[in-house]
Amino acid sequence: MKVNLSSLDTCESSFTPLVVLELAQDVKEETKEWLKNRIVSKKEDGDDNNDFLTMAECQFIIKHELENLRAREEKMIPGYPQAKLYPGKSLLRRLLTSGIVIQVFPLHDNEALKKLEDSWYTRFSLKYQPLDRIRGYFGETIALYFGFLEYFTVALIPMAVIGLPYYLFVWEDYDKYVIFASFNLIWSTVILEVWKRGCASMTYRWGTLVMKRQFEEPRPGFHGVLGINPVTGREEPLYPSYKRQLRIYLVSLPFVCLCLYFSLYVMMIYFDMEAWALSLHESSGSEWTSILLYVPSIIYAIVIEIMNRLYRYAAEFLTSWENHRLESAYQNHLILKVLVFNFLNCFASLFYIAFVLRDMKLLRQSLATLLITSQILNQIMESLLPYWLQKKHHVQVKRKVQALKADIDATLYEQVVLEKEMGTYLGTFDDYLELFLQFGYVSLFSCVYPLAAAFAVLNNFTEVNSDALKMCRVLKRPFSEPSANIGVWQLAFETMSVISVVTNCALIGMSPQVNALFPESKLDLILIVVAVEHALLALKFILAFAIPDKPRHIQMKLARLEFESLEALKRQPSENIIEEKAPFTKEAKRENQMKLMAQNLKEDSREGNKEEEA
Repeated sequence: MKVNLSSLDTCESSFTPLVVLELAQDVKEETKEWLKNRIVSKKEDGDDNNDFLTMAECQFIIKHELENLRAREEKMIPGYPQAKLYPGKSLLRRLLTSGIVIQVFPLHDNEALKKLEDSWYTRFSLKYQPLDRIRGYFGETIALYFGFLEYFTVALIPMAVIGLPYYLFVWEDYDKYVIFASFNLIWSTVILEVWKRGCASMTYRWGTLVMKRQFEEPRPGFHGVLGINPVTGREEPLYPSYKRQLRIYLVSLPFVCLCLYFSLYVMMIYFDMEAWALSLHESSGSEWTSILLYVPSIIYAIVIEIMNRLYRYAAEFLTSWENHRLESAYQNHLILKVLVFNFLNCFASLFYIAFVLRDMKLLRQSLATLLITSQILNQIMESLLPYWLQKKHHVQVKRKVQALKADIDATLYEQVVLEKEMGTYLGTFDDYLELFLQFGYVSLFSCVYPLAAAFAVLNNFTEVNSDALKMCRVLKRPFSEPSANIGVWQLAFETMSVISVVTNCALIGMSPQVNALFPESKLDLILIVVAVEHALLALKFILAFAIPDKPRHIQMKLARLEFESLEALKRQPSENIIEEKAPFTKEAKRENQMKLMAQNLKEDSREGNKEEEA
């Protein structure tokens, strides 16, 4: 990237750069001028809202405007006839795929970042994270992830404390694990319901609890023929839904099934390796062969991580090719594809050992190996290795800057060059997926390996600091995204907790102690296990219904905000509400009401934050 140092040096001192748009080195001048004019024409004149918006919110607005630049009359990008355009095509996406624009990323605010680091992870101490500061710097989506990580880690402590004595003193007494498994089932339900309440309190304080998704704008990658949306009356690309469904059922679904078959094939190879290692140990009985017993599980754990990452790239490509209109729909389909494969890839071998081989010793060994190996690999690949590479690059950039002329203030140049080479944060998907799999290891087979929760707690204590380091010093600053909750991941965790009920009941029913109670009739045993499983599921759903998703005081505040919004809507002149060519329907009235509620909620949250700062 070519940088004009003189322009950096002579720019106004009051100018605060927010977003960097890196162009290729050989971009033509007419292309630069065209792109600048399109960006400037998109900008609307308005008052200075620097005191009202945070830096993260300003960067989000810039990203939103850039992503919604779409071609109109242009047939190609000026200066690049091979870069074809059609009405409705995202300009930024075409510029990126054509190599004209290398990347777009927001800059760090070094002063604010230093304050955040000092209160977050630089001093190791057992304290709660500064979630409000994280939200102010990185946005609600990332703050909610760190809030959930902290909450989940604290919630795991009772399971770890109870599981430790079970591991040490009553290892083979499966009948005593009935109490532990029952506690686990209640625990998995309660923590998810209590999290909803805490999440509602946080997002209310941040002003994002009331978010209307029905009028979400098309995602940047969505393409189609430019037309008029019959609901909003706005001009946007239109794409037939039947074409999307054909792509999903004729291409994506068969590909996912093929990948699942391949995962099962690799699993059977792993069991062949286990049988070979066991036969070798039985024939020799040496210490070396006893260590060799763990090698197949370690190799299989590494292969699982590699397969998960490769499948992730294929799932992203397929989901993008399906051409979903909304970002939320894109994320839901991507998460569904990845969760199905990861669940089978990570847990199929454990289910096979538990219910087909019925080898509890091998199940404990495999579970421990998979859990610990995956945690170590994630720590190395996500934090340690990128941090080491970033430190090396930082030294190189320092040397380049020192070689510049001394009379040039190259502070901004150094920051841009350093940050543009950092890795890109791909969102909270992988972070939530790691917690989801960890939750599965802890909840699915708790009555067999109660020490899993203790390993999860130890991992998460380091995960908080390593993820914080990764966000602040290893990766580019991500664009903030407003969120009301953790989205479809809440449903994923709840589904896992339901599966854990069935799994734990089946494992307890298979134990020798329980089988000894029904020596003659296995049918009675099966009926009793099914009845207990149904009773526990009923208890789960009763608890979920009895615990409100929102605290009482939040419900009252939301009701008051809705009443105030309705009153304000009644007082507004009709010409300020009714848009031209859009009749004042119930849907339009409801949309205006939701906008007023969101605005009031935003102002209320800012007043609360100012009072806390005071």
